[in-house]
Amino acid sequence: MNVPELRSRLSQAGQAHLLQFWPELEEAQQMELYAELEAMNFEELHVFFQKATAESSQAQRDGMDARMEPVPREVLGSATRDQDQLQAWENEGLFQISQNKVAVLLLAGGQGTRLGVAYPKGMYDVGLPSHKTLFQIQAERILKLQQLAEKYHGNKCIIPWYIMTSGRTMESTEEFFAKHKYFGLRKENVIFFQQGMLPAMTFDGKIILEEKHKVSMAPDGNGGLYRALAAQNIVQDMERRGVGCVHVYCVDNILVRVADPRFIGFCVRKGADCGAKVVEKTNPTEPVGVVCRVDGVYQVVEYSEIALATAQKRGPDGRLQFSAGNIANHFFTVPFLRDVVKVHEPRLLHHVAQKKIPCVGPQGQRVKPDKPNGIKMEKFVFDIFQFARKFVVYEVLREDEFSPLKNADSQNGKDNPTTARHALMSLHHCWVLNAGGHFIDENGSRLPAIPRAANGKSESITAGVNYNLKDANDVPIQCEISPLISYAGEGIESYVAGREFHAPLIIDEDGVHELVKNGL
Repeated sequence: MNVPELRSRLSQAGQAHLLQFWPELEEAQQMELYAELEAMNFEELHVFFQKATAESSQAQRDGMDARMEPVPREVLGSATRDQDQLQAWENEGLFQISQNKVAVLLLAGGQGTRLGVAYPKGMYDVGLPSHKTLFQIQAERILKLQQLAEKYHGNKCIIPWYIMTSGRTMESTEEFFAKHKYFGLRKENVIFFQQGMLPAMTFDGKIILEEKHKVSMAPDGNGGLYRALAAQNIVQDMERRGVGCVHVYCVDNILVRVADPRFIGFCVRKGADCGAKVVEKTNPTEPVGVVCRVDGVYQVVEYSEIALATAQKRGPDGRLQFSAGNIANHFFTVPFLRDVVKVHEPRLLHHVAQKKIPCVGPQGQRVKPDKPNGIKMEKFVFDIFQFARKFVVYEVLREDEFSPLKNADSQNGKDNPTTARHALMSLHHCWVLNAGGHFIDENGSRLPAIPRAANGKSESITAGVNYNLKDANDVPIQCEISPLISYAGEGIESYVAGREFHAPLIIDEDGVHELVKNGL
């Protein structure tokens, strides 16, 4: 260890405080801190900080509203407004999958801290009857989609699954997949890679110590994806496999249609190099980013940047003008990703998030602040929309495709294990009804439940339908259908048509199971 040289580097960078507890450290701790600091590029970090904080204050000054335009109808596809084209898009998507042209990329760098667990979110069990984790549900959807594509096109095919972890989740994620034998997927087609980490900083640019021998580090945001793709040669791996396009999504959405054939088919038919799947905002003040154009360039504008009057604007049809709610669900062609990685990534600026960051005080005591004391810098996955030659937006029904898991259960809470579990069971209840099945109570009377729509096509992936719960506190009928049986409601008639069931109902590879008979 060349400590004098490191001291000199730190002093020049204005970060000499990072060694203030050096004499108190044990040798192993000194080695750990030395290795961490030696690997840092302080000049680069300084540039990141200066640009990010300048951009942040500029964004606060700029009047965003006057520069915003809604997504034009010609680039918008809709699961509800374009029902006559859904089958063609689905067929195109399944064909692309059958030709080994489609990969999926999972953003799985987050821990379940807000859920009250220390392990990666994908390992979380929301309490379904099967007790499947998010990782298992997504893996089984990939398996089923490979089978559907082979069924329609006769080709055995592979959907490679790229999983971006962070330093905090890499090891436990890999161990979890190995322990569960990759949930039936082949090990060589599940590719793990790691996003970068950046130190947390004070408002004046000083790197924060989490412990006397440890810098406070955080993942560099889901937009760190692009730097990680370059650093670990992931785009080259996609090209080697002949992949043409990639579906990118976040781990915490229990309803995610992984490699959704309709979304992929829509983007391919439109000739897009970049696409965003969105849901319609429930109300003007819903705290979700909006996909729109700003100064003619597509981007996501955070809800906090939009004035209420703008958020409330409605078109002639009564819909919110700025209704395209971002759900971190994207389509990219591989050539577009290659351009982003090679040309555009260095131009992406970091966003600033003010945080309460646990740290070491001047006397070495642990401090848990009660108000923001520093910033974390991160890039967002949607920051690259601006570079697309042909950008499109695909709108889907929230109740069919979006129920994020972010918080621990609480009274009247949102986006928690209970809401995720209820969303999946409500959707599967709907599938049973649409396939001609019925639920009965302990007296043998049919439970009244009418799905919004039914398309009656047994083999195609079913149209977006769902049983509407009266309010968030209603408990849905317990019904779970394995992704290995149905990807999106298709093909379950042989299990349920003309039959009556008591809940809880599970349909899986072993058949139909009513877990409780006659209400006992």
